[in-house]
Amino acid sequence: MWKRISLVDLSHIDARNICIIKPSALGDVVQTLPLLAPLKTRFPSAKLSWVINRGLAGLLEGHPHIDQLIPFDRHGGLRDWARLLTELRRSQFDLVLDLQGLLRTGIMSLATRSPLRIGLETAREGSQYACHVTLPDTGRLTPAHARYWRVAEVLGVGDRERRLQLNLPQHVQDAAAQLLVGLPRPLVAVHAGARWETKRWPAEKFAAVAESLMRESGVGVVLLGSRDESQLAAQVVEAMRASEADRDLPVRNLAGRTSLKQLAAVLQSADLVLSCDSGPMHLAAELGTPVVGVFTCTDPHRSGPPGAQHRLIATSLPCGGSYCKTCPHSGVDHLACFGELPTARVLEAAQELLERRLLEARTAG
Repeated sequence: MWKRISLVDLSHIDARNICIIKPSALGDVVQTLPLLAPLKTRFPSAKLSWVINRGLAGLLEGHPHIDQLIPFDRHGGLRDWARLLTELRRSQFDLVLDLQGLLRTGIMSLATRSPLRIGLETAREGSQYACHVTLPDTGRLTPAHARYWRVAEVLGVGDRERRLQLNLPQHVQDAAAQLLVGLPRPLVAVHAGARWETKRWPAEKFAAVAESLMRESGVGVVLLGSRDESQLAAQVVEAMRASEADRDLPVRNLAGRTSLKQLAAVLQSADLVLSCDSGPMHLAAELGTPVVGVFTCTDPHRSGPPGAQHRLIATSLPCGGSYCKTCPHSGVDHLACFGELPTARVLEAAQELLERRLLEARTAG
């Protein structure tokens, strides 16, 4: 049995070598990032390392509070695993935060042999047994952003401003700006992709909302996503052009054409982001861009970004928020949430946020 540690003990600990184990996914990583500044405040002399999926490492490179990135290859072989575990053991961490809570991260945590390993109540697959303490009020009903921030609270620095910091060099911002040249303002960024089929509100519905905003408010539209989502983004563009065949639409498909930091820069420069529950949605929200989020199989309270500046639109069907990766229904009920959640609701929310954004811009000017 591992030595158990009380929350009272945590308020008095010191640490010189800290490791965050949070390899994925993009949205979860983004919601964890605001924790770094409080950790640096609590342990100003500590070295801070982060175990991160190699594909996401680019977003964290150059972060002012991260001293070392430890890449993790999820599909790597035994040699890669052995190399990673050896590095974790040799690093001699004195505080480890397993914020993923899966079997593989539990193994990573154990490999560190750290005298203090902290996890969350959402830990599963046995990973909780690798922790000396699991933080209370971090269960599945607690919003994800609040679960991660609970670490700051138990360490006595939860009163700090919760804010995302990213290193976006000028050349990254310039590259992102160049990708947007010629598109009118206001600028609406659309991300229609998601890993789960039950999250992917149909491309034609995104197209209908974007086309209406373009026609009624004169917005420019940019489609975003990974290389794997480029075809889906193209479907949105094609659907928009099909309804406005007589016009050269101010729309651009950048899916698969940006690095993660360029993606962040584009999202930061947009006036509004329209998205499913996805990593880019969370990245935009944490960067301060207003978001209209479409929620079908996930719950906006548990999985949505914090902040009154966003509009999170959810299906009202009983199976909404069930967190099923594939639809459990067949026949006419298969993915019925997509049809039940109309474009009119999403369009109304987008128009409201755009009007507010324009008003704020006029007031500031």
